[in-house]
Amino acid sequence: MIDAFERYSDNPSAPAAQCFSIIPDDEDGLTHATKAIYVGTAGDLAIVPLRGSQVVTFRNVPAGGLLDVRAKAVMATGTTAADLVALV
Repeated sequence: MIDAFERYSDNPSAPAAQCFSIIPDDEDGLTHATKAIYVGTAGDLAIVPLRGSQVVTFRNVPAGGLLDVRAKAVMATGTTAADLVALV
């Protein structure tokens, strides 16, 4: 496979090169910091920002919503949204 962008440096505004399913967890953080989070099923999303320590809740995120947020954790408590995908 040819990757025409392999010589370009990665940055927060560049398209994601990896993605993985997120299972909200109050104890364990994410394995990788996100560039964005895709929300498949509408609801609230409680996260800990990459450069923060307090939980921030995004209310009423619509299905199919894409939040451009660098997060280090997605909390089970306070998260009602589902089918979450991390973009990294």
